[in-house]
Amino acid sequence: MRCPKIHATYHTLRDTRGLPWPKDHGKKEDADLLDWPHAMFGFQKNNVSNQREHLILLIGSIHIRQISKHEQHPKLDDHVLDTTMNKLFKNYKRWCKHLGRKTSLWLPAIQQEVQQRKLLYMGLYLLIWGEAANLWFMPECLCYLYHHMAFELYGVLAGNVSPSTGENVRPSYGGEEEAFLKKVVTPISKIVQMDEAERNGETKSKHMRRRNYDDLNAYFWSRGCFRLGWPMRVDADFFKKRSNMCELCSSSTPQVCVRVCFILATVRSWAQRSRRRWWWSGGGSPEFLWLSTFSDGSVSQLR
Repeated sequence: MRCPKIHATYHTLRDTRGLPWPKDHGKKEDADLLDWPHAMFGFQKNNVSNQREHLILLIGSIHIRQISKHEQHPKLDDHVLDTTMNKLFKNYKRWCKHLGRKTSLWLPAIQQEVQQRKLLYMGLYLLIWGEAANLWFMPECLCYLYHHMAFELYGVLAGNVSPSTGENVRPSYGGEEEAFLKKVVTPISKIVQMDEAERNGETKSKHMRRRNYDDLNAYFWSRGCFRLGWPMRVDADFFKKRSNMCELCSSSTPQVCVRVCFILATVRSWAQRSRRRWWWSGGGSPEFLWLSTFSDGSVSQLR
């Protein structure tokens, strides 16, 4: 901590004024900003220690490159924090733009609280990332988790009231030790573990029913991922095994399956008739566009 720029970041993290701590939480004298999401969202203690050092060095390194070496007592300014946030949230902002959603990076109107809020947003992101384990292979899934947890962070600090309970907003998965690991990371990881068991031969299933990290992450590429809700619905399609889904349309809802499969069957039948007409007509010209269907019902265009 002898470097003035590093010390400036460390000193700014110690500013915990105005944070609503849980009633049953014994606040430490040396508590900093990362201790607050630890108490509210239930992150692991060692993860908090690691990401505290990570955040200090990350901001400090950018601070060193941007501030003159001749300053004896440099202060942490907004430009340094903005540069760090742009690098840290690059993928998250791109994800929000792709889905047509606004980011959850809401800043307070009071200027004195802006730096504190920015540090909390960055700290929350690093805490999610540090405890995600194999969910690192699902970056858009992490964006989804952060999107909702950052919005909850904003609601708690703004003093929002829940319309259903009439009480102040609280995190959906907080309130106990290691809540994030047990209630968020573990249920998602179990989906991959079940499919890994099938892949290793412990249970038998068709290859198309198995899902890996890329398949699960693709769920968060469309706006339909928000049907998963927050807190996440355990009956959502995301948590269902492929064995409960239709092999043709991958739907687990009978009403949807009937409609989608009817459309796919109609297209397949039309494609087969078109191919037979093309065959009996002698092949046609090279510009003739025809459709080829496969045994799994998929359709491809060939020239």
